[in-house]
Amino acid sequence: MTHAHPLPSPLPTDAPRVVAITGGSRGIGAAIARRLCADGYAVAVGYRSDAETATTLVDDLRAHGAVAGAFQVDITDPASLERFLDGAEGLGPLVGVVANAGAVSAVGPLVTLDPDAIRRDIEVNVLGPVLTARAAAPRLSATRGSMVLIGSAATTSGSPGTYVHYAAAKSAVATLTTGLARELAPDSVRVNCVEPGTVWTDFHADPARPAKVAESIPLGRAGMPDEISGAVAWLLSDDAAYATGAVLRVAGGL
Repeated sequence: MTHAHPLPSPLPTDAPRVVAITGGSRGIGAAIARRLCADGYAVAVGYRSDAETATTLVDDLRAHGAVAGAFQVDITDPASLERFLDGAEGLGPLVGVVANAGAVSAVGPLVTLDPDAIRRDIEVNVLGPVLTARAAAPRLSATRGSMVLIGSAATTSGSPGTYVHYAAAKSAVATLTTGLARELAPDSVRVNCVEPGTVWTDFHADPARPAKVAESIPLGRAGMPDEISGAVAWLLSDDAAYATGAVLRVAGGL
C-alpha cells in the first residue's frame, strides 16, 4: 500500500537536532533543557513572562557549549506559538517539542474557587497543549520528530480539596496523547506523555507541599526535576523509536 504522506529524507547525521520546550526556563522545564543539551540537542527555551530567568538559563547552557535560545511564548495564542517555533527552527531542524508549560492559580475545594481563575487554568493546561501540538505537528512531520506532553499523576488521584479542575485538565492531556499519537503516526510523528508526581519546584502555591505529602508517596519522598527529565529524554530518543501513545508515570509509585 502506498503511504498517503511521502516521508522526508533523513536529516544529515551532522545536523543540529533542536527541541523546543514550552515552560522551559525553570523547574521541570529547565531540567529538561539541561538534560537535552547534555544529550547533544540544541534547545529553544520558551518562557511566558520571566525573560531574565530564561536568559540566565540559556547563557549557562551556552557557556557549557550548547546551542540554545530563549523565546517568549503564550501557549494559548496560536500566533505566538508559531513565532516560538519559527525561532526554534532558526537554531536548526526541529526534531522535538516538549509541551511542558502549565500552571494552577486556583487552589482549594472546587466550590471556593473563582470561576475566572478556573477558566484560566483550564486554558493553560488543556487549550495550551492542544494548540502547541497543532502548531508543532506539521513541522515535526518534516523531520520525523516527536512530541512529549507533560501531564500529571493527579489524573488518578483527582486532587480532591486542592485542584480537581487541574487534575481534570491533565486527564485531557493524556487523552490528547492517545488520540494524537494515532492521528500523526502516518506522518511518522511520535506523541508521548510523561506524568510527574509531586516534584520539588516552585509550581506549588505552598512551597513546603512536597515535604508535606511525602508520607503518601510509596517511595516516601517527592521527586526532583532531573528525575522527570530523564523520562522525557528517553521518549525523544531513538531508543524510544517504537513508542507512541505511551503515558509514562514518573511519580514515586503513585
